[in-house]
Amino acid sequence: MEHQTAAAGPEHSGHRADHHGHADHAAEFRERFWLSLVLSVPVVAFSGMFADLIGYTRPAGTGWISPLFGIVVFGYGGVPFLKGAARELRARQPGMMLLIGLAITVAFVASLATSLHVSSFDLDFWWELALLIDVMLLGHWIEMKAIGQAQGALAALAALLPDDAERVTDSGDIETVGIDALRPGDVVLVRSGGRVPADGEIVEGEAEVDESMVTGESRPVPKRAGDRVVAGTVSTDSAIRVRVTAVGDDTALAGIQRLVAEAQASRSRAQALADRAAALLFYVATASAALTFVVWMVLGDTKMAVESAVTVLVIACPHALGLAIPLVIAISTAVSARAGILVKDRLALERMRIVDAVLFDKTGTLTRGEHAVTGVAASGVTEDELLLLAGAVESDSEHPLAKAIVAAARTRGPVPAAREFRSLTGRGVEAIVDGHRAAVGGPALLRERDLVAPVDLSAQVAAWQAHGASVLYVARDDRVVGAIALEDEIRPESPEAIALLHRDGVRVVMITGDAKQVADHVAARLGIDEVFAEVLPSDKESVVVELQSRGHRVAMVGDGVNDAPALARADVGIAIGAGTDVAIESAGVVLVSSDPRAVAGVIRLSQASYRKMIQNLAWATGYNVVAIPLAGGAVAWAGITLAPAVGGVLMSVSTVVVALNAQMLRRLDLRPGSLAAGTVASDADPREHARTG
Repeated sequence: MEHQTAAAGPEHSGHRADHHGHADHAAEFRERFWLSLVLSVPVVAFSGMFADLIGYTRPAGTGWISPLFGIVVFGYGGVPFLKGAARELRARQPGMMLLIGLAITVAFVASLATSLHVSSFDLDFWWELALLIDVMLLGHWIEMKAIGQAQGALAALAALLPDDAERVTDSGDIETVGIDALRPGDVVLVRSGGRVPADGEIVEGEAEVDESMVTGESRPVPKRAGDRVVAGTVSTDSAIRVRVTAVGDDTALAGIQRLVAEAQASRSRAQALADRAAALLFYVATASAALTFVVWMVLGDTKMAVESAVTVLVIACPHALGLAIPLVIAISTAVSARAGILVKDRLALERMRIVDAVLFDKTGTLTRGEHAVTGVAASGVTEDELLLLAGAVESDSEHPLAKAIVAAARTRGPVPAAREFRSLTGRGVEAIVDGHRAAVGGPALLRERDLVAPVDLSAQVAAWQAHGASVLYVARDDRVVGAIALEDEIRPESPEAIALLHRDGVRVVMITGDAKQVADHVAARLGIDEVFAEVLPSDKESVVVELQSRGHRVAMVGDGVNDAPALARADVGIAIGAGTDVAIESAGVVLVSSDPRAVAGVIRLSQASYRKMIQNLAWATGYNVVAIPLAGGAVAWAGITLAPAVGGVLMSVSTVVVALNAQMLRRLDLRPGSLAAGTVASDADPREHARTG
């Protein structure tokens, strides 16, 4: 049965509303709540039952105030619940709306009969009716607001896009166009402080780009020519030119919004449990009221039969149960989205708390998936001179290794100009730099030119080659003057990510298609527990199966390109990577920031949200387990009864406790820096029950 709490919205028809629908519902419940609360003040203040409860005497001639204002509160504040109850009746799916509608209707009819003196029973529930409606309206307002915030956290990203873009024409002029007019291949100018209008690649300029709207991290990221940028991010300090690669539904923002919509629509076991509990509670409440009435009538106490049966129906409506799961889910979705963690499948989030092994794909996940200079050995020149010489020779090359060398050279100073550049297929490149003929290449280049590397380079080169690094030699005027080592660069966040998982008691495994010596080297640097090397993409799924056969609950973390079967086979599939990679269908969770430390954040979120769900369900159902028998007079023989007024207070307290308990999830800081610093909420302590369930 679909969750019925959201059905209170006037336009709701059984499916989840979009962000605007939730926002509209939140506004409606907010307005109804505040007006009903104001109208409830005289209802409570002049209620006979409330006066008796706290022991004061009402002024003469004020007996009409509570009924009059109570009728208004019922007719205005109770409308959403009565409509929801009618829909559930028509659908023959009793749930929370019908339970609420039944409770307030019984309270209204009983109170009106008492006030009009058409009944001899003392069933003045006006104040309880008013507060019951107020609490329900408040609860629905909180829930709709939280769900709207969860969806709006990323839906609002679209509002951050500029209305217009400055497109560079073929003649080099700048024209202002709407972003809808942009097409892949267009080049746009993004000025300092301006927002990127579409996904693309920088073709000119360098800038610090604020990506916090997507990644959750406030520190700007340096970007230069060749780097990708995402629509909506901000060039903070200088102008750049960007070639558009994706527009409209193909952009990263559109992909993110689709993921959020899927997360909102996906079902949760815990949520399904709450839905079934709401339906069951309706039958329990009506059956308990009927049984109470029959038993007391058999015992000959008509007054007790009517009053107890009505009390059971009124107080057996814990809105806390309706809030127990949806509010936790809504808040956890908002918290995770704010941290750059997109939950596509709530079941994946629930399973994450029992994961005890995380399988990382190496390339593009623990490493950047692109080479970087990791070692420099010079002979007869300084390291700076060697890198600048190599950078000058490689500056006109498009090879990935060339780009890595040029990037490293720029950190040592201005790269000299080169002329007469020539590519030597399969061997390297050469050019004239400062009047000297220089070349950069591998062993094939040395063999072709009968060059011998100096002895003082041998030991260092052998060490690099031992762990699988690519080695290029630099020659000047037919003499080898140095060597450069290049490796797939380890993400700077990866060591911390492994440490966080180890701190939480999780086994860390790495899988890669690289040679064993390369994999072992990376694993040793990161502290990986187990390595699977030289694995073909088609065989990655079998590694997941092997780990599961050992009894592990496995989360697979990959870039989603070659890892789809393994991501789908794992207990939880986690895709890492921004841009269009966020639309990976095989993963249940997506880390937008490409930061592997966020995996520990997913575990913390799973633990904390599951704990809140269980706490809320226990509190909400526990209230009924105690309240219904007491209200029905089950222990009246011992002199213990539950007055309607006391039951109403307990019901209100139950709802407030559940709402506040769920709101505590907002204290959970999932940003990688906060996880490393240990500044998470005390409620999210690591893995104290992670292997339960």
